[in-house]
Amino acid sequence: MPQDRRSFIGGLALAALLPGGCASASPPPPARVGGPWTAFSARFLSPDGRIVDTGNGGISHSEGQGYGMLLAEAAGDRAGFDRLWAWTSHALSRTDVRLFSWRFDPAAANPVGDPNDASDGDILIAWALLRASLRWKVGEYGQQSAAIRGAIRKHLIRQVGARTVLLPGIAGFDTPGLLTLNPSYYIWPALDAFLAADGAAAWGAVLRDGEQILAEARFGTHKLITDWIEIDSAGVRPARGKPPQFGFDAVRVPLYLAWGKRRAALAPFRDFWSDCLTRHVAIPAWIDVVSGAQAPYALSDGGMAVVDITLGRRPRSARGGDYFSTALGALAALAAT
Repeated sequence: MPQDRRSFIGGLALAALLPGGCASASPPPPARVGGPWTAFSARFLSPDGRIVDTGNGGISHSEGQGYGMLLAEAAGDRAGFDRLWAWTSHALSRTDVRLFSWRFDPAAANPVGDPNDASDGDILIAWALLRASLRWKVGEYGQQSAAIRGAIRKHLIRQVGARTVLLPGIAGFDTPGLLTLNPSYYIWPALDAFLAADGAAAWGAVLRDGEQILAEARFGTHKLITDWIEIDSAGVRPARGKPPQFGFDAVRVPLYLAWGKRRAALAPFRDFWSDCLTRHVAIPAWIDVVSGAQAPYALSDGGMAVVDITLGRRPRSARGGDYFSTALGALAALAAT
């Protein structure tokens, strides 16, 4: 299932932290984001078109393929984009629905041992194809994106009470009366682009209710969101059976909010990170919203690029870390355009 713990540890300096812690469908100009894609692809793009997760044993994810396709499109690299899309479509496409298996392990006898999808990967791939269809005027890209968007609506959108929500994957997150969600799978600029392409009847409730869920999912002293939440008719809370942390998944929530121009929703993240910076203490890689416990190591350079864009600053370079840190930095640079 798409629940790998992200590795922020490699290359990070350990930090002594104080208790208590601290939409448009049009693509951007390519010249402004070529640098991040050039550096990212040189380190993580294999010759066959696979993005390699160096922090998790060399596996690949539908998420990473989507990141790569977005960055290649934004850089105007059609050859790179086509290579990524060809591998993704061949290796990860499910045979039953137009979605993508979330994990590929080249060392396994069956590299795609878990056929389940991850909705963030599906969304990223569909968004990248939509953007590519607009940039290069290729109808096939647009048709593929539309088919994926339709499958997302059919298989990953559920009702819980009066709310319309986005499931993290087809299987494993929907029990009677209770749904488990990953807030970082709401990729707001992509959903805005889908709304522009397909209309409010298709996506309006997903965006409206998703924004409301995020507004309610503020926990602990710092009112931070957790990596996983659950929702039923009684409300929203940290998901049981998972660490109640603002951590390796949830750090993408402010990235996508900033990218989607939802500045008001960034207030809790700005407050927490600004407090750390004001007190000159390292920002922790995660914080437990219930106990207040913090990671004994600092946020990666890629995570700090997210901090920068959240605080309205130019995102720093994050080219020396592992796959996930570098991807965060590259995405922050793209969002800043």
